[in-house]
Amino acid sequence: MKSARRRSREFVVQGLYQWQINAVDPTLIADDLMQAKGFAEADEKHFRALLHGVIGDVDDLHAQLAPCLDRSVQGLSPVEHAILLLGAYELKHHIEIPYRVVINEAVELAKTFGGTDGFKFVNGVLDKLVVQLRPVETAESRAGRR
Repeated sequence: MKSARRRSREFVVQGLYQWQINAVDPTLIADDLMQAKGFAEADEKHFRALLHGVIGDVDDLHAQLAPCLDRSVQGLSPVEHAILLLGAYELKHHIEIPYRVVINEAVELAKTFGGTDGFKFVNGVLDKLVVQLRPVETAESRAGRR
């Protein structure tokens, strides 16, 4: 069974996809998705915070993701782009969520919504980004493995 936060992230990815493709007001996207089948099992507060947070911080997120990519942001599929934005946002703004959880959630979203090997790409990009955004947490984790 999926957690309420996992469901929230799934709806955020769908919302970010719509926002990229149609450039619709995020509030309208959120209102529409909240009427979708299955939304009742999502964490509405988390959904709203993530959707509006990612869109509000998109320029900074792109700047932080760019050095971690092997192509331009414009070269990303809309699904991978949405998942990477969400993962980057959570790594940057939700330090209460362990980085391994953020990356695992992004990988699972890529397995659900992305192309065949998209999850490997998402994992690789976020593995590079986490070292920049959470240097203390990643250093402690790596030191603990020795």
